[in-house]
Amino acid sequence: MIRPATLNDVNALEVLINSAYRGESSKKGWTTEADLLGGIRTDKESLKELLLKSNATLLVLESEIGLAGCVYLEIQGNALYLGMLTVSPELQNAGIGKKLMLAAEGFARQHSLPKITMTVISVRHELIAWYERHGYQKTGERKPFPMNDPKFGLPKQFLEFVVMEKNVF
Repeated sequence: MIRPATLNDVNALEVLINSAYRGESSKKGWTTEADLLGGIRTDKESLKELLLKSNATLLVLESEIGLAGCVYLEIQGNALYLGMLTVSPELQNAGIGKKLMLAAEGFARQHSLPKITMTVISVRHELIAWYERHGYQKTGERKPFPMNDPKFGLPKQFLEFVVMEKNVF
């Protein structure tokens, strides 16, 4: 079942997101950033801030083992920003990411938002290719990665974002 996250989900979200992106547990899946970034991906306070934003929601996919995945959605002008698409490393390649992306596209249509935008670390070639297979395209725009903000992790090399988007209408 996919539903909006609540403040009661913060502890489980923190574990899920950090396990999928950082540390040894993330290396079980293919979405790890552990070779690019040290530190954590998020913390309870950051998650609470996201959940309290009036123009945003965090969708979670529940399974029999608890939270299996999530995706952050924020209305930005006439577009929906998609971030932090996360699937538990043990459950990757089971279609959970696709289900969450389809839910995000449905959310965009419900809110009459014609496109979804996202930023992806430019050296995440497999992830960029995955998004391209799902209809997202690089816009040619690049954005700086917050290299000196431990809230986003501790970069092990120079990083930047590519901007991707998909029209949903």
